[in-house]
Amino acid sequence: MNVPIIDLPRVVIIGCGFGGVSLVRKLEKKPFQVVMLDKRNYHTFQPLLYQVSTSGLEPDSIAYPIRKILKRNKDAYFRMADVQHIDDKRQVIKTNIGEITYDYLVIATGSKTNFFGNKSVEENAIWMKTVPQALNLRSLILENFEEATITEDPERRKALLNFVIAGAGPTGVELSGALAELRRNVIPKDYQDIDPEDIHIHLIEGLEKVLPPMSDKSSANAQKYLEELGVEIHLNTFVDSYEDQVVKTNNEDLTFHTETFIWSAGVTGAAIEGLKNEALMEKANRYNVNTFNQIDGYDNVFAIGDIALMTSEDYPKGHPMVAQPAIQQGKHLAKNLVRIINKKDLLPFEYFDKGTMATVGRNKAVVDLDKFKFGGAFAWFVWMFVHLWFLVGFRNRIVTFFNWTYSYINYDRAARLIVRPFKANKLKSPD
Repeated sequence: MNVPIIDLPRVVIIGCGFGGVSLVRKLEKKPFQVVMLDKRNYHTFQPLLYQVSTSGLEPDSIAYPIRKILKRNKDAYFRMADVQHIDDKRQVIKTNIGEITYDYLVIATGSKTNFFGNKSVEENAIWMKTVPQALNLRSLILENFEEATITEDPERRKALLNFVIAGAGPTGVELSGALAELRRNVIPKDYQDIDPEDIHIHLIEGLEKVLPPMSDKSSANAQKYLEELGVEIHLNTFVDSYEDQVVKTNNEDLTFHTETFIWSAGVTGAAIEGLKNEALMEKANRYNVNTFNQIDGYDNVFAIGDIALMTSEDYPKGHPMVAQPAIQQGKHLAKNLVRIINKKDLLPFEYFDKGTMATVGRNKAVVDLDKFKFGGAFAWFVWMFVHLWFLVGFRNRIVTFFNWTYSYINYDRAARLIVRPFKANKLKSPD
């Protein structure tokens, strides 16, 4: 990999998500050589992927070059590599571009889409975990609108204008709301030959409420906002299959003919082969870690973020697989790595829950804080501020802010471009 050997302990970080970025920033000017490995050369702000897929933002608004993140650290290196295996006995990481040794290894690979063993969904649905996938979805949505204007087959037209989303977590809710606003504000201006009433947006959820991780109050508010936007919600409903453009559910009377079936029903850890069997919780595909983020059975191998399963009395199933635990664990691990080389006792990690939020659409969002639950316009402004604050890069914050301002004033979505046709190429990048 052409990484020089110097007289500093080497920390290898696999993955440049929220945890990886948080850790590498805190290791600046610390006595380590840092090597970051990622299959892409940019960090993705995943909470806003749905806006790329619904023409609200261009991908460069939510992506940031990894080398730019590392530029202040003269002992930090980036290699664009797909990690394939960890040899824990030799302390070697095997990748598609070669091998690299480590003194300390941090796995921050995050999560990938979970299909719960449903092969028909995995093979035929579309999902959204990466920028390429978000662009695929944007192209598919816009291509379907274009085809709907020219098809003479009424049944095909219905399938083209039928959008079905499985999973009413934050991604599913935000995507449904964005599609509903696209139908309300953009279709009448861009597609005069499509009646917005012919476009149907279905949100399927296996549990009894939308936004299951949030409070009952926020869930009820989110459902009310979605229904006001015309989203059709189907609770206590599970997807059995998606084949030949037909979604079948556990309710025999509820099937959907659609050319756009979006799967957002869950995630699982993106583990790497090679560590001891007891290190991995198979059901969740996450690494068991102690309160210092050390993976079970190792002193110098750590996991942070979605891939780390740290159980406690408050979190018996581990921390939620969202950005804040990853950010906080990255910062904390940096402190502990410094303590290790200074031969000091490690400090246990304590998660500070800053709350949960989701946006449904214009002036519509819900926020759960420790003692406060609120929704509406104020929650929407809080949601925007928090997301702008955590975007990586000043330029990205400015560009996103101006895009949002333009869309708010003009009721418009500026990024309605089919730059990579989906149906023609069937491009699907891996999670």
